[in-house]
Amino acid sequence: MISIEHDFGATVITLTDEGGTWLQEDITIQAFEDCYTVEQLDPRTDRVQKITFSPQQLRDLAAALSLPEGVYRLSQPKG
Repeated sequence: MISIEHDFGATVITLTDEGGTWLQEDITIQAFEDCYTVEQLDPRTDRVQKITFSPQQLRDLAAALSLPEGVYRLSQPKG
């Protein structure tokens, strides 16, 4: 399940795992103007783990999901 909310200054996307028997905690993605954050509760420590991506890093991650093994440098579109 996916939920999308527009808060002041950010778009918040929550991904809920509805897969198999080994369900993971919800993932929350916050899209700000200058960065994206990904948060997930670690049930072992009861702490939220947070990763911050620049817009370039997130673009590279999205592209990497469909590329074969290797090392790449993505170029910016001209225009």
